[in-house]
Amino acid sequence: MITENQVDPDTRAGQAPAKGRRKIKRNTWQTVIWFIVLTAITVIVLYPLVWLLFSTFKPNSEFGQSIAIFPENPTFDNYIKVSEGIAGIPMWKFFWNSLVLAALAVIGTVLSSALAAYAFARIQFKGLGILFAAMIGTLLLPFHVVIIPQYIIFNNLGLVDTFWPIVLPKFLATEAFFVFLLVQFIRQMPREMDEAARIDGAGHLRIFWSIILPLIRPALITCAIFAFIWSWNDFLGPLLYLTSPENYPLPIALRLYNDQTSTSDYGATVTASFVALLPVLLFFLVFQRFIVDGVATQGVKG
Repeated sequence: MITENQVDPDTRAGQAPAKGRRKIKRNTWQTVIWFIVLTAITVIVLYPLVWLLFSTFKPNSEFGQSIAIFPENPTFDNYIKVSEGIAGIPMWKFFWNSLVLAALAVIGTVLSSALAAYAFARIQFKGLGILFAAMIGTLLLPFHVVIIPQYIIFNNLGLVDTFWPIVLPKFLATEAFFVFLLVQFIRQMPREMDEAARIDGAGHLRIFWSIILPLIRPALITCAIFAFIWSWNDFLGPLLYLTSPENYPLPIALRLYNDQTSTSDYGATVTASFVALLPVLLFFLVFQRFIVDGVATQGVKG
């Protein structure tokens, strides 16, 4: 039996033991320190974006003279210039071209990569290992190596200065990264589902459409997000294949605001860059939780 003298005075007073209070105090300080560190990192990461936002209100005279984040003489002239467009082409035309290219890239990449991944993960055929190794090997092949052969092919087909050279490869499962990602997802699923569907008379196309696609939805959305961002920010592909200004997407249009042989409009360039960044930022903020779901699903075995 514990006597009154053996009871901790803090316990008799209805308070937590001294050791417990010290632990709570230590955890509180750790939380505060981590909060300060993470806040500092967040400020450092977001500073360029905040600077870009406020720089859209700076006149050209302030660029190169001051690195202050806030403009000394705020103006909306930059937004007016950007809305009017450049080279006789309105900004919405460049925006529409980028949107078309990004949408087609997402559709082509997701569909073709999913089909190729299903073939690698579920269909046994001769040369499967060799073809899969060759597909993985293309990840080590720089895009610059195939620029000239691809350009010659599309030029002989008369497809230069059209969207086809940029969009067509997306429908041919040329993005090995996405194919490999989806293969890993499909391989985690038990084959018993395929066998049960095959007993009911389902073929590969039915199994792929009704069983596999719904289960790899997080991975498909992850592929769609990265395909959209990569296509929206693509500069080299449109620069090679598009020659008419009315076909330019936003990354190429931004170059028109800076001419090394004349005066560069830095205010309009910064504003156009910020406007071009908004769709990517909003797209990522809306669908970022699916990226987390996709990464989390990677560790779940069927």
